[in-house]
Amino acid sequence: MAKKKKDSKAAQTSPKKSGARVRVKKPAVPLTKKPQPVKEIIPEFPIVGIGASAGGLEAIEGFFGNMPSDANIAFVIIQHLAPKHKSIMPELLKKHTSMRIAVVEDGMKVEPDCIYLNPPERDVAVMNRVFHLISPPESQPVRLPIDFFFRSLANEKGDKAICIILSGTGTDGTLGLKTIKGEGGMTMVQDAIQAKYDGMPRSAISTGLVDFVLPVEKMPAELLKYTKHPYIKSRQTAGASRQDVVNTLNKIFFLVRSQTGHDFSNYKPNTICRRIERRMAVHQIDTIEKYLRYLQQNADEVKALDRDMLIGVTSFFRDNAAFEELGKKTLPALMENRKLNAPLRIWVTGCATGEEAYSLAIILVETMERLKTHFKISIFATDIDAQAIERARSGIYPDSIAADVSAERLKRFFIKEDSSYTIKKHIREIVVFAVHDLIKDPPFSKLDLISCRNVMIYMDQVLQKKILPVFHYSLNNDGFLFLGTSESVGGFSDLFTPVDTKWKIFKRKGDFHEKAFVYPAMSYAYSSAGMEKTEDRKMLREPEIRQLAEKIILENYAPSSVLINDKYDILYFFGKTDRFLS
Repeated sequence: MAKKKKDSKAAQTSPKKSGARVRVKKPAVPLTKKPQPVKEIIPEFPIVGIGASAGGLEAIEGFFGNMPSDANIAFVIIQHLAPKHKSIMPELLKKHTSMRIAVVEDGMKVEPDCIYLNPPERDVAVMNRVFHLISPPESQPVRLPIDFFFRSLANEKGDKAICIILSGTGTDGTLGLKTIKGEGGMTMVQDAIQAKYDGMPRSAISTGLVDFVLPVEKMPAELLKYTKHPYIKSRQTAGASRQDVVNTLNKIFFLVRSQTGHDFSNYKPNTICRRIERRMAVHQIDTIEKYLRYLQQNADEVKALDRDMLIGVTSFFRDNAAFEELGKKTLPALMENRKLNAPLRIWVTGCATGEEAYSLAIILVETMERLKTHFKISIFATDIDAQAIERARSGIYPDSIAADVSAERLKRFFIKEDSSYTIKKHIREIVVFAVHDLIKDPPFSKLDLISCRNVMIYMDQVLQKKILPVFHYSLNNDGFLFLGTSESVGGFSDLFTPVDTKWKIFKRKGDFHEKAFVYPAMSYAYSSAGMEKTEDRKMLREPEIRQLAEKIILENYAPSSVLINDKYDILYFFGKTDRFLS
């Protein structure tokens, strides 16, 4: 054997000594490298989270009694279980399905056509299609296993996440459902009239974010239609770069703007396409052209699409460490050497349903108490979504916020009422909520802090380049800008200097005079590329043209004004109001 190896080596390295051609076959894999194992590619499949509590057994049996066992879907059932609970759910479910049933174990892989059950005393998370069991913190006043898993599922599957809420008391599942909807996923809830206990279904439905409200026996059919839609089966946005699709998108933008006043033309295309495709999946429409026709014929769907575009992920003290850092360094820096009669002015943009604004108010109050000082605080919290602003003004949240707010803060800053928490008056009075479009409405001015977290991630670079100079203009010298962890000031390092690169806190730098600043109003003109056909032009009817014209005239020529209600809440801004609100 040794001689054969030597001869082989000589054949490869020695020069040819005769006229005969010697063909040397090289090894397919270099001898110095080990062959790499072929990575197994596992096809995508939906993971459906099901939350159920009291009365949930009957609903679960009804659901799986109508669900095929070979749908290529994994189901994860999360229930409220007593400690040391020995479940007989596997035995009961076997009567209604032939799917494999298993209690979740740490490190277990998620597989399709299986039903997984949560164990008692452990929270379930999923990452890279592998289950992880987490011991809930002892400091948490209430266990919320459904919210915990739904949030994990939203992080894992993004816009492909699906959740179902069945019978149960309380509000567990509501915040998780909001997170899934914020990521662009699908939400389904049992009809509260059918549910044996309607607390969980009614809490979820009250958010206005539920796609399907159905009796349990009708859920499987809708779920199957949704999961078989091309959008769900593929992660690719089919044909999104084709010119005809671009033209159709322009028409959809025009239609939404003409009916709602909201302009999404400069939002990131991938985000917009995912939201549109999700609506197409809900209605079982297979092409974007057909969906445009559906929009033209259904004004309610235009509003529903607008709502889907606006929904974002929010919670109290989101990225809690970022808020703690703000309270330790940034806010004390604003209060240091400050005159007692100089109010602190803060603007929270894209405030959604108010959690971030109230979180800032709480941090500010705690910081002043720690520093033994007191300033008047004015927080202007704005959002384009009027429905979200109404919810924010109410200051009422489900009791499941206990997962995000410490027991001490719940006691100090909230009032417990049945299955909800209400913000206390002294915190509520700090915040002024108003409908405001960051893209085209005049900004606030003379601000000490702007919080714009997880807003710009939805916008393209054109919009970001217009908005960041606006923030610089709005801030006082040495004011701060607080962004989301995935955001930055981009090419505007001449306007902002980083204070905390991890938590995206920036400080305004340079002098900037008001006369040198012209607010970058957005254009009302749309490309005619998407409006070539006569029938397409009919989308913009004469009353809509008149409304747009009136809006332009009001914004540019009418006196600056603010519309308020009997509680002095700001409802709308007209014209440039910053001189009067500074």
